[in-house]
Amino acid sequence: MSLLNNVIDHSLDDGYAEAAARRGVEGRSGLPRTLRAKLGLAGGLVLAGLVVTVGAAQARVSAPTIAKEKQELIERIESGGREADKLQDNVDELRASVEEKQRKALEKHGDERGRTTALLSGAVPVKGPGIKLVVDDAKDAGSGNHDGPRNSNGFSDTGRIRDRDLQRVVNGLWESGAEAVSVNGQRLTSRSAIRAAGDAILVDNKPLVPPYTLLAVGQGQKLSRTFQDSVDGQYLYVLHKDYGARTSISVQDEVRLPAAPSLIVRTAKPVQTGKGSTS
Repeated sequence: MSLLNNVIDHSLDDGYAEAAARRGVEGRSGLPRTLRAKLGLAGGLVLAGLVVTVGAAQARVSAPTIAKEKQELIERIESGGREADKLQDNVDELRASVEEKQRKALEKHGDERGRTTALLSGAVPVKGPGIKLVVDDAKDAGSGNHDGPRNSNGFSDTGRIRDRDLQRVVNGLWESGAEAVSVNGQRLTSRSAIRAAGDAILVDNKPLVPPYTLLAVGQGQKLSRTFQDSVDGQYLYVLHKDYGARTSISVQDEVRLPAAPSLIVRTAKPVQTGKGSTS
């Protein structure tokens, strides 16, 4: 009972009681007690209020100016974009005009050899019997191994058609007797380039989207059979069998290929027909 009575009589620890007494003597507030300290605190508060007020006023004054400058910048960007579009349209029109004149010149001048040159160079549209070859990525591209024909020197193989695959298919069509070839409507010439940019395939710097539809002018049945029996045709078959690439080939009574979008004549020299004369 004495212990309980002691706890009841001394519910507050002596240390707490001492701290409470000391705080009562010193004062509960942490505010300065001298006149100089109070004046310093008041001056600091006034200065802080003044800074905040001036900043708010400046922000309010400068807000319309910033908004105006932002709007002017947006208008300049939009105007520049419209001007760039107009210039690009002019460039496209001039390029198309030059290409059309080049094609007409190739068709007009020269004999059968000139027309053959225009055909082989892709300067003129062409139509005739041929084949249609469609090549597409695997339905669900999965990782492969490095034992097949697509040995990639450390890069994982998938069911995605790559630039080198398309290169081999196109070269196989040429070697099998194709007279003209296009990929997704893009006419190929002897100067066409098939490259990769990340996962995209570029033909003459224009990106293509799968499936890749290749049209080739030639002797339909013979061209189809020769290509499928060729090394590149077998390569395409392995892509289908081992990597799941989707392919289909069909003989067409008539295919139509556009002219090449860009025909650049680098040099032209007169033909020497005799000493001191030109033709």
